[in-house]
Amino acid sequence: MILRSIFAAALLAPSAFSTPSLTTIQDVLYKADGTRFSGTLLIRWRSFEASDSSAIAMQSITTQVINGALRVQLVPTANSVPAATYIVTYNSTGKIQFQEAWSVPQSSTPVRVRDVRIGTSMGTIGVAGAGIAGLVTGPIEESDVNGLVVDLGARPVKGPGFAAGRAAVVSDTGTLESATGDPSDCVRVDGSSGPCGGGSGVGQISFIDSEVLAGIVDGSNTQFGLSTIPSPSSSVAIYRNGLLQKAAQDYTLTGQNVHFVADATPQPGDTLLGSYRISGSSTITSPQVLCAANGGSTGAVAFTSLGSCVIPSALLETGDRVEVRLDFEHQGTASGFTFALHWGASTVLQRDGVASDNRIAVKADAGLHASGAQWSLQSWGPVLAFNAGFATATDDYVAGLTVDIVGKLLASGDTLVLRSYSVVRVP
Repeated sequence: MILRSIFAAALLAPSAFSTPSLTTIQDVLYKADGTRFSGTLLIRWRSFEASDSSAIAMQSITTQVINGALRVQLVPTANSVPAATYIVTYNSTGKIQFQEAWSVPQSSTPVRVRDVRIGTSMGTIGVAGAGIAGLVTGPIEESDVNGLVVDLGARPVKGPGFAAGRAAVVSDTGTLESATGDPSDCVRVDGSSGPCGGGSGVGQISFIDSEVLAGIVDGSNTQFGLSTIPSPSSSVAIYRNGLLQKAAQDYTLTGQNVHFVADATPQPGDTLLGSYRISGSSTITSPQVLCAANGGSTGAVAFTSLGSCVIPSALLETGDRVEVRLDFEHQGTASGFTFALHWGASTVLQRDGVASDNRIAVKADAGLHASGAQWSLQSWGPVLAFNAGFATATDDYVAGLTVDIVGKLLASGDTLVLRSYSVVRVP
């Protein structure tokens, strides 16, 4: 009696080994010129569970299409778990023509390709994982694209000094920064900027481009000359037949004389060109604006650069005077603030403003002498008492330096703005 009951229950229960239902895809395929398509279809899929609970393992099949006739039976995926698609690759004349994705519905009658197609792509599709990615319906992660993370890591990135609408320079750390200075300044190959000079003024910079080196090119002569002494010497670029020569390896420079090493001796027919900078030597009589701009703002409690002026090497000389003008605005009444003026590595002015100070003015003049600069300073505000004082700095201005204006709040909540600043050289 018990055996008969078990046998009857087994007859009534679905068989774990029953064949899953199939949908027939049947169609006639044509090419764009009206001829019938002949080739193969490679159909691939990931593992999924059909709607009748059949477990479908990841696999692929290939079906022949002869004279356009396509007929293939597939397990429906419209209600599968997880949602699944078939990736169909069309091959003809030995080449992959294109790929498309199919979503097969449950149907007792044959369906056409248009009834199952959910997307196509021209040419081949890169497949990830086990090779059955199909059409991607969500965002693609960077790590899923071969080589993308490495390529992104190799590209230059924006540095903290990057700003729109400015010439870009590459910093010592390889980041992209924005050139500082006046909009009319020239940007040099080392990233510094300064007034564009024609060689007529003291400290102004002239650019000598593609000068033909003096000397006989006979295969034995190694001594050649430039028309004047480069300043700085590091600005020299020597080209032989258009190829940049490396200092100390291909040649040495002494004053305006270029000496090639024996292994790099110029040969008959070679072209030798030099490009470099020089400092002017004539006296100028009018003030020279080195930098003039609107500054930045900060709400931080740590010192932040609000404006800077990069003074290139060989621009300033002994006897020059540099005038700096600053105008600050303090927005809010919750916090006091601190502002400072840096001349190279020296802090020549630093003062604290109270919460009720909404405007600050600064005038600073530096007289340059052989061993540095002597500063006279004035600063005041509506509440901040007028203060006049002196400071000294021993920074090497001939080698170039940066004038930096910094500020910070004593507590968060307010904003300190550098409304404008100027750095002027007075001969």
